[in-house]
Amino acid sequence: MSRPRRNQYSTENRSQTEPPIPPEQFITPKRRFYVIVAALLTLFLGALDALVMSAAMPTIVTDLGGLHLYSWVYSAYLLARAVSLPIFGKLADIFRSRRLYVISILIFLLGSVWAGLSQSMTQLIWSRVLQGIGAGGNFALVYIVLTDISAPEKRAKTLSLASFIWGLASVLGPTFGGFVVTYFSWRWIFFANIPLGLFSLLGIVICLVEVRPKKKDAAIDYLGVLTLSTAILGLLTAFLLAGRNYAWISPQIIGLLSITVTAAVAFYFAEKRAREPILSLGFFANRGFSIGNGSAFLASFTIFSLFAYSPLFIQGALGKTPLQMSVAMLSLSLGWSIGALACGQIVNRLGKKASTVLGSLFLTIGGVTTLTFSTATSLTACTVVLGFIGVGMGFVSMATLLVVQDSLDISDLGVATASHQFSRTLGGTIGVGISGSFVTLSLSGALESTLSSGTSSLPPSINVQIQQNIENIFRPEVQMLLAPEAQLALKSAVAQGLSMVFWISLFASLLCLVLSAILPARKAD
Repeated sequence: MSRPRRNQYSTENRSQTEPPIPPEQFITPKRRFYVIVAALLTLFLGALDALVMSAAMPTIVTDLGGLHLYSWVYSAYLLARAVSLPIFGKLADIFRSRRLYVISILIFLLGSVWAGLSQSMTQLIWSRVLQGIGAGGNFALVYIVLTDISAPEKRAKTLSLASFIWGLASVLGPTFGGFVVTYFSWRWIFFANIPLGLFSLLGIVICLVEVRPKKKDAAIDYLGVLTLSTAILGLLTAFLLAGRNYAWISPQIIGLLSITVTAAVAFYFAEKRAREPILSLGFFANRGFSIGNGSAFLASFTIFSLFAYSPLFIQGALGKTPLQMSVAMLSLSLGWSIGALACGQIVNRLGKKASTVLGSLFLTIGGVTTLTFSTATSLTACTVVLGFIGVGMGFVSMATLLVVQDSLDISDLGVATASHQFSRTLGGTIGVGISGSFVTLSLSGALESTLSSGTSSLPPSINVQIQQNIENIFRPEVQMLLAPEAQLALKSAVAQGLSMVFWISLFASLLCLVLSAILPARKAD
């Protein structure tokens, strides 16, 4: 690899009004390959860090203590990533992508080092905030950079590789975490990021060249950044805590939602007055931008609700082991990757709108099929249906990204790309929050009815355990103590309680299908 030279194709002295230079005129296939590898590696590290913690957290809590802070190790990473996504997206339209990429990778690596050296749960949480900020920048920039270096007819194929990386991380994440914890130390989960991150950093520094002209004399909208970040934090925190830590009408949740509304109103007026808004409100008048992001939001709402609660159905209603459950859930991740890869291959022939409609149709058909799930459903049937839904998500996520990117001028590519990533994050978080609240009510009611009917023949000690903590019903050691008729009664109650998730997911997928159908059709399709 050699350092890129400034030549007649450099964008540094070009106006943003000039058309972008075809990438093949200034980047060799070899250099392009190195950039793709380096960019995908940063995505892999961020995705892996979000998934690997599930296997490591029990050991971490044993070592550091702070069980009451358990969930914040996940939430801090998610919130920081969600906030930094739109910020880095906007900055990528103003500053050089290489400089921003270097900053985001270094922030992620700094957070990884600090996490590996953590001596308390509080330190670990703050280090996860740093990792989340870096990961948000990496997630935004990887799609921006891959788009920049790809010719329009090759863009979909290149971007689909990112979804493959997500699928790969979902397969390797828990396995890698378990291996490291078993044979080394949980700290090496974070330290392992260092050599891979430095390799990626080297590839970006040496090979990445600027393609798009950046906006000249653009001012950073600090007030917009502050109000948008506050609104995002308030909204996502409310949905992360509501229905689990606090009731929906508790002072804490009402306070968070009030902060969200206040910040959103302040953001509206800040963007109206900003010379260079971080997110122009005029973009929402563009149907491709607003409907494309809306479709991505609803598709993520659907699939992350299933990600979160299908395992409870498989273990609680079907009585399968955690290993069997993980195999079935793996089909959802792999289906997503396969769908995105397939969409990348055919979207130029099929069209972006048609690809979105096809993916939404897959989601809807899969959602209708989940309504037939019962205690008699086989694990194979669950695996096939979840895989089918995953393929639909792959099509929607890839096609809507292309639609949103095409909806804005090339000078706003960063905002368009980051808005799509943020819509998916927002949809997944809100979907899990809303589904969780309904599941808690529905499942509690179904189990209470079963336990009070006297038909379950539960031992008194088990009955007390379940009434004190409803999650105990999913523990294999509890289920093994139950008589066959009690197991069947409780499985039926779980299936009845979790059916609400399938109804909610179906409703969201139907809305996604409606939005997909009214997407503007482009002649370029």
